[in-house]
Amino acid sequence: MIPISPIHITIAILAVTFALLIFTRLPPAAIFLGALTLTITFDLAPLEMALKGFNNPGVLTVGALFMIAAGMYSTGAISILSEKLIGRPMSVIKAQLRILPNIAFGSAFLNNTPLVAMMIPVIRDLSRSCGLNPRKLYIPLSYASILGGTCTLIGTATNLVLNGLINEKISEGIPGLPHMEPLKMFDLSWIGVPATIAGMGFIVMFTRWLLPSRTISDSLETPAKKRYFRVELEVEPDGHIDGRTLEDAGLSGQEGFDIICFIRDGESMDHAPDTVLKAGDMIGFSADIEGAKTLWSTMGLRPLYSPSGTKDERYRHHLVEAVVSRRNTFLGNRIGDLEAESEKQNIWLVGVARGEHAMDYPLKDAVVQPGDVVLLEVTDSFFYRAINEVQFSMIQKLRGAAIQRTAKALTAALITAAMVISVAAGWISMLNAALLASGTMLLTGCMSIRTAGRSVDFATLIVIASAMGLESAVTASGLSEHIGRFLGTIGGSDPYVALAVVFTGAIIMDALVTNVASAVFMFPIALTIASQVGTSFMPFVVTIMIGASCSFISPVSYQTNLMVYGPGDYSFVDFAKIGIPLSVLVGVITVFLTPVIFPFHP
Repeated sequence: MIPISPIHITIAILAVTFALLIFTRLPPAAIFLGALTLTITFDLAPLEMALKGFNNPGVLTVGALFMIAAGMYSTGAISILSEKLIGRPMSVIKAQLRILPNIAFGSAFLNNTPLVAMMIPVIRDLSRSCGLNPRKLYIPLSYASILGGTCTLIGTATNLVLNGLINEKISEGIPGLPHMEPLKMFDLSWIGVPATIAGMGFIVMFTRWLLPSRTISDSLETPAKKRYFRVELEVEPDGHIDGRTLEDAGLSGQEGFDIICFIRDGESMDHAPDTVLKAGDMIGFSADIEGAKTLWSTMGLRPLYSPSGTKDERYRHHLVEAVVSRRNTFLGNRIGDLEAESEKQNIWLVGVARGEHAMDYPLKDAVVQPGDVVLLEVTDSFFYRAINEVQFSMIQKLRGAAIQRTAKALTAALITAAMVISVAAGWISMLNAALLASGTMLLTGCMSIRTAGRSVDFATLIVIASAMGLESAVTASGLSEHIGRFLGTIGGSDPYVALAVVFTGAIIMDALVTNVASAVFMFPIALTIASQVGTSFMPFVVTIMIGASCSFISPVSYQTNLMVYGPGDYSFVDFAKIGIPLSVLVGVITVFLTPVIFPFHP
C-alpha cells in the first residue's frame, strides 16, 4: 500500500478546490476558506505560515485601496477623470480601446492594484449608462493592467524582486555563474511593449467570443416584475451636464430609464440624443428602481422638487422608497400643492409609481392616493420621525444610491496623487501610504466612515489570504520542489526549449502560488538550466519576469483577477478560456524576442 504523503494530500486539496471553482457556483471565498481549513487540519504547513495571508501587508493594502477607490468615487473624482479619458463609448470594442491602453500605460509606472480598484465602479457605471456588458470589460481590465506591468522594471513587484536577486548573485561573485547584469528601467520594454500591444489586440478581437455574452442580470433565475416610476428632474445651473448633449450626459437610450417628456421654458421640446441641455430644463423619465437610483445620483441633475439652498449638502441625503398609507394626511391633495409642506419637513419628491407603468401626466397634477409608491429624498431626521408616524405603510432605504460630493473631488484626487507619488519615490510603503490616504479622506470629508466600511470587499480579501495559505502548503509539502526537478529534466540542451520550459513553469506555478512566489521559486531553477545549457542567464530571468507576471489562466494567480472575479460574476472557466490562448501568445513573443534583445551568448 502506497503511504499517503503531504504531497498527495496537497494535490488532492488543490484538485478539489479547482474542481469546485470550475464546476460549481459556490462562492469562491467559501471554497478557499474550506481549502485553507483542510490545509490546517492536515498540518501541511506551520500554522503561522498557513495564516500568513490574514496579516500580510499586501492583503491589508488591497483592503485600504478599496477605501481609496470609494473616496475617489464618492466625490465624483474618478467619474470626472474617466469621462476625460474614456468618454461614453457605445460599444464594447470602443470601450476596450479607450480603457485598456490607459490602464496598461498607468500600470507600467504605478501599482496596478489601486488602478483596478478605482476602475471597477467606473466600469459598473459605464456599463449601466452605455448599455454595455460588464463581463466583457472586467477581465480585460485586469489583463491590461498585468500586461502593462511587464513594460518597466517598476511595473510589478515581481520585476523588482528578481532584479534584487540578480544583484545579490552578482555581489556574491560566485565563480562559474552564467553571465548576468542588473536591469535598467526600460530594459524590459523591448519585450513587454510588443507583448502588451499584441495581448491587448488579442483581447479586443476575441473577447466577444471567449467571454460570457449574457449580462450579470441575465444570470438571475427569475427576474422580479418591474415597477416603473415617473421621475422628474431638472438640469442644474453650471452643473456637470449643463451644455452637453443628452447622449454625452448618458441620458439617452440607456438601460433602466427612458425620457417621456422634455420641457424648456414651459414648452415641450424634442429630446433627440443630440439635444443640448440648458440650465433649468425639466426632464421626465419612466424608470425602474435601478434607473431611478442612477438618475437621482447623476451629477448635474436634481429633483424638480429639490431642496433649495442646500446644493453642497445633498451628499448627506438619502433616497428612500415608501408606500403611502390610508392614514396619510396628504390624501386627496395635488402633489403640486404640497411643495411648501415638503420643504418644511425636509422631504422632497423624486418619483411616483402607480401600477406597473409610469404616469403619462406631470407629477404636479397627480393626486395623492393610498398605495402610491413614492421615491423621496430625505435627511437623516426622516428615519427618526418615520418610526412614530403613520404617513407611510412601508419605508425602505435604497442602497447603492448616493449623491457625489463633487466639491471634494479635487481634494480626493490630490490625496490619491500624493499616495502614488510617495510610493513611487520610495518614501513609504504601499500599505502605509494607502492607510494614510484613506485616513486623510475620512478627515477631509471625502467619504464617511460608513462608506469606507462598506467599500471593502471582504470576500475578495478572504480569497487572497486563503490562497496565500495554500501557497505555503505547496512549498512546505515539497510539491514545489518536485515540480522544479521535473522542469529541469525536460529543459534539455536547446536554449529556446529551455526558455519555453521556464515560461511554462512560471505560468504553472502562478496557478498554484502567488506571482511573486512563482518568480522566486523559478529563479534558481532557471539559473541551473542556464548553467546546463551554457548560456547567459539574462534571457532566462527576463522570461521569468514576463511569465510570472502574466497570470491569466486562473483567477487566484493575481490579485487584480480576484478583484474582478466577483463584480463580473465570472466562473473559473471564463479566465481559462481567454487566459490560455493569451498566455500562449505572450509566451511565443517572449521566447523568440527575448534572445534578440538579451543574447544567449553576449
